[in-house]
Amino acid sequence: MVRELEKRALSGWVMLPVLLALGVVAVLGFISAVRPPQDAPMIIFWVLVFALDVFGWAGFFLVNPNEAKVLQIFGKYVGTVKASGLRWANPFYSKRRISQRIRNFETSRLKVNDREANPIEIAAVVVWKVVETAEACFEVDDYNNYVHVQSEAALRNLSTSYAYDAHVENQMSLRGNTAEVAAHLKAEIQDRLAKAGVETIEARISHLAYAPEIAAVMLQRQQASAIIAARTRIVEGAVGMVEMALERLNQKGIVHLDEERKAAMVSNLLVVLCGERAAQPVVNTGSLYQ
Repeated sequence: MVRELEKRALSGWVMLPVLLALGVVAVLGFISAVRPPQDAPMIIFWVLVFALDVFGWAGFFLVNPNEAKVLQIFGKYVGTVKASGLRWANPFYSKRRISQRIRNFETSRLKVNDREANPIEIAAVVVWKVVETAEACFEVDDYNNYVHVQSEAALRNLSTSYAYDAHVENQMSLRGNTAEVAAHLKAEIQDRLAKAGVETIEARISHLAYAPEIAAVMLQRQQASAIIAARTRIVEGAVGMVEMALERLNQKGIVHLDEERKAAMVSNLLVVLCGERAAQPVVNTGSLYQ
C-alpha cells in the first residue's frame, strides 16, 4: 500500500526572480555573442541557458487552501505538497490535484428488503473528505466513484440488519433508532472507504419509506397497532378507576354492594370509560334492585 509522504516544495516567490534574472541574462548574453566577431560556442551556450530558463517556468504550480498536489516523476510517487500558495518543483514532476475539502452527496433511493423481508425505499446523505492523498490516487481507480458505490453497498447491507419498524419491545428499527442506525452506517461506510484514504465524517438516512406495493397494507398495520396500544392504555386506566371507585365506596360506607351488584357496576363503568361515544344515562326511579 502506498502511504502519503508530505513534501516541502520551494516557494514560487523565491524562484520567480531567479528565473526572471536568468532569462534576462540569457538574452543579454545571446545579444552579446551574436555581435561581431560572433562567438558560436557562446551563442549555443546562451540558447541552451534560455531554453533551460523557459523549461524552468513549467515547475510553477498553485496549491489552494484545503487542497494538495500529488507529485510523480516517470511513474514514481515522490510526495504530496499541502502547503498552500505559489510553489515550484522539478519541472519533470507531474502534478495531480486532490481536493481535501469536505464533500457530501445523497445516494439514490434504493429499493431493498429490511430484516423482515419487507420491501422498503431508503437513501442516505454521506459527508466525507480525503485524508490520505496517496491512497486516494493509487489504491483505487477513481476515488469519487468508489465512495459513491461503496456507500450504496453499505446502505444496502445496513437495511438488511434492521426492521423498518419495531413490533417487539426493545427491538432496534430503522425508524425508531435513528441515532444508532446512523452510527452503524457511518462505521460501515468508513470500514469500506479506509483503503481509499477517505474519512467518513457523517452518514444519516435521508429517506425511508415502505415500497409503494405494500405501503397501504403497512399503513393499516401501523394503524391497527396504534389502536391496540391506545385501547390497552384506556383499559388499564379504566380498570384502575373502577378499582379506586369500589375502594372509596367501601371505605366511606356509602353503599354496600354484593358481588352481583359489584359486577354490574364494574360492567357499567367499563362501558362508560372505554366507549368511543358519550354514555346515555338511565335514571333509576325505583329501588336499588329494581
